Amino acid sequence: MNEKKTKLKKTLRKIKEDKVLYLLFLPTLLFFLIFRVWPMVNMRLSVYDYKAFGGWKYVGWKYFEIIFKSPQLKQILENTLIISFMKYILLFPFVVLFAILLAELASKKFRKYVQIISFLPHFLSWVVIAGIWISVLSPSKGAVNQILNVFNLPSMSFMTDKNAIRWVLLVSEAWRSIGWDSIIYYAAIISIDPSIFEAAKIDGANRFKIIKHIILPALVIPMVTMFILNLGFFLNAGFDQVFNFTNDAVNSKIDILDTYIYRIGLINGQYSLGTAVGVIKGFVGVFLVLITHFISKKITGKGVW
Repeated sequence: MNEKKTKLKKTLRKIKEDKVLYLLFLPTLLFFLIFRVWPMVNMRLSVYDYKAFGGWKYVGWKYFEIIFKSPQLKQILENTLIISFMKYILLFPFVVLFAILLAELASKKFRKYVQIISFLPHFLSWVVIAGIWISVLSPSKGAVNQILNVFNLPSMSFMTDKNAIRWVLLVSEAWRSIGWDSIIYYAAIISIDPSIFEAAKIDGANRFKIIKHIILPALVIPMVTMFILNLGFFLNAGFDQVFNFTNDAVNSKIDILDTYIYRIGLINGQYSLGTAVGVIKGFVGVFLVLITHFISKKITGKGVW
């Protein structure tokens, strides 16, 4: 008993000594408690009829049945999977390519400028980015349509074109993230021993052969690691981006699970139904994480935890 009291006193004394650090950590802790832990506690709302006042009535699988019978679910799932595939699979090689091209720049000064310019969009909110892209793609005064007009091509309304809007999401995501996401690969490239490059040049290897036989093998482990980690977030198709880019003309093509949850839960006030959709998404996410763990074990002999 005395030993426990001694440990408690030591802990409290340590907290008191580092109180500034704990105060700095407090906002982060509160954020996760309010927006991560508390929602998990209220996942039970998916099997209850929500009432602002009075007790909640247990309804079992009622809301899950409504979801799976909904004609919208198929289209929303299709949109989510397609947009996630474009962001996590199609964009993936370009991130690696950007890191290789960045490392190949001979001028260190120019490389720093490229890094700064490519990293900056990552720190902009999607509200700002959406405003920039809507302006650039404007059918009347947008820069893209002005270039098309120079070549006698007709103007296009990209933001209201169902066939173009998903590609707009992909390109804007690339513009925002490709520089930032390439950091891990660039770090892997610059960590390669310079003597290996020198030996390859002495043996007559050109730049293409150096990239193929030295750089790409060094990137295999970070590429595999990032790919299998991203698999666990596959259903997160990007609420912030879609929410700011959507409009009535293209909503059917980019309406994803997160925007659907937002619309039925917060806008329409169907909290139980929105929670049920969130629970389904959560379970699918857990399943994908387990798949990630299995793939990681098969490839590296170790899991992700």
